[in-house]
Amino acid sequence: MSILITGGAGYIGSQTNFCMLDAGIDTIVLDNLSKGYSFLLPKESNGRNSSLFIEGDLSDIEKLRQIFIDHREIQGVIHFAGSIEVGESVTNPAKYYQNNTVNTLNLLNVMNEFNVKNIVFSSTAATYGLPNSVPIHESDFTNPINPYGQSKLTVEHILSDYAQAYGMNSVCLRYFNACGADVQGRTGECHDPETHLIPIVIETLRGQRDIMKVYGNNYNTPDGTCVRDYVHTMDLASAHILAINKLINYQLKGYNAINLGTARGYSCLEIIKMVEKVTGKQVNYEIAPRRAGDPDVLVADNTLAKNILGWELQYSSLENIITTAWNWANR
Repeated sequence: MSILITGGAGYIGSQTNFCMLDAGIDTIVLDNLSKGYSFLLPKESNGRNSSLFIEGDLSDIEKLRQIFIDHREIQGVIHFAGSIEVGESVTNPAKYYQNNTVNTLNLLNVMNEFNVKNIVFSSTAATYGLPNSVPIHESDFTNPINPYGQSKLTVEHILSDYAQAYGMNSVCLRYFNACGADVQGRTGECHDPETHLIPIVIETLRGQRDIMKVYGNNYNTPDGTCVRDYVHTMDLASAHILAINKLINYQLKGYNAINLGTARGYSCLEIIKMVEKVTGKQVNYEIAPRRAGDPDVLVADNTLAKNILGWELQYSSLENIITTAWNWANR
């Protein structure tokens, strides 16, 4: 048995690949390296199992077919490949619907052609849009406010239809704020451009930015800055492994949407204070005007992840998140 990981040279994909190898699962990584990096791939087998890297794009249907012809042992797919920058999705929606939606449809159709019926899909809390209540539950109304969230939600709708029509089994994992780095230092966050809060704070400390901006301090939160739910990538990785195993072992069927978050939120200023505590350095920041569309609070209800997947958080204390991210940045 092996698992195909699309986007497995990216941030969360590479972390999941390492954790799957640690768990004794063989993997095949497909990545076009447009946002992933070859240095985030395993350098050698750990002796028990192996990871094969194939450079390629999901727009290349013939290459996809060849992968499934050459690797009949594939029993499931974990699908990370896609574009993730919210702002860019507003200015260039065509890229997001092509890369996130159309290319996923290519993958699903080839999977169906070769009778591979199990997929874990990298979805997002952006499918909810501006929530009516917190914490956010999977049954809450989904109304994305940007093409990024809409492109992901459209895939979820497709997966629901494919479950009914073709027996495709899926788990759509709606991430909240992915963060942190591998505790062994094998992989971590390296986006270009970087848009996530924690690495931006760290870049400021390391002199890669003169000053960072905190967008708004008049939200309805204890300190006036936005509150978000931060979950460590190693905990995200464990959820993907649990999900694909449930699908392969016929313990989950049909379409399933599951939140991945800690059910605990931290404000922008709390993040800055924790970075200062971990590093012993002072962060240079300024308050800037609010950004359009930023909700006051985004926090997950993670009951389904615990009950359905048996998911347990091990790495997502804020101090551990910051410590692993800082260690990675300084490698």
